[in-house]
Amino acid sequence: MSHRVPLILSRISWYLLCSVFGVTMLVPLVWMLSIALKPDSDILALPPEFWPSSFEWENFVVGPQVINFYQLAGNTLVVTGLFTVGAVLSSMLAGYAIARIEFPGRKALFYAFVFTMFIPPIVTLVPLQRMYIGLGLNNTWWPLFLHGFFGVPLFIFLARQFFASIPKALDEAALIDGATHLQVFTRIILPLTKPLWITMTILAVQSSWNDYINPLVYLQSPEKYTLSLGMASFLGSLHAGVDATYNYYMASNLLYMLPVLLLFFFAQRYFMLGLGSLGMTQK
Repeated sequence: MSHRVPLILSRISWYLLCSVFGVTMLVPLVWMLSIALKPDSDILALPPEFWPSSFEWENFVVGPQVINFYQLAGNTLVVTGLFTVGAVLSSMLAGYAIARIEFPGRKALFYAFVFTMFIPPIVTLVPLQRMYIGLGLNNTWWPLFLHGFFGVPLFIFLARQFFASIPKALDEAALIDGATHLQVFTRIILPLTKPLWITMTILAVQSSWNDYINPLVYLQSPEKYTLSLGMASFLGSLHAGVDATYNYYMASNLLYMLPVLLLFFFAQRYFMLGLGSLGMTQK
């Protein structure tokens, strides 16, 4: 009994600490919801009040209409979908080739991919912009997703780590029976690596959905804006004093956050399993 008391106290302390951090992280979200539900007269009230004087649920209807949310969301869905498909598919194929197929220089190629993970994206922004302008792709969606089809270094690293943990006897048996590498990849490797490509999908969706720099650099036409750029433009008009409808902005911002949060909520188990591949032993 004397040994169980310190264990119980340590668990209680751990739960209390996690609760404090959890509440701290939820406060900004609750404050956003409070502003989203306030009427216009309460937005700039001094001193600010946390609890709305009345709950204006129609802000979640009017706000998206004012910001042109649904057109921006459609643009973002197209860009995010194309980037996710290209990034996950190309990275999985590259990781499979490096981990499962013997060819000269594969280790050097893998280390080259790992090295590029340490290059800040801002360093390559100007060269890529000049390249896309030279190709005539400025003010189009192509620069927002095309790079995904050439592989993402982090995804290739994850794929190689995951694939290296799978016994090669499975590949050899299938190849002896007449299967091709494509058949091995689609019929054997993919079903065994479900946590991996779900993790990649979550990371790719989050990266593209929240991307602000690339749309800011490449897009000039408002009808082609993504949600991140459209929301930032609307916020800029608020700061400029054009309007004070922060309730509309917060309501739309909550809707903007919702898809990524739901995706992570329903796939978090596979996400944690996929990240566990980082600690797998390389072969």
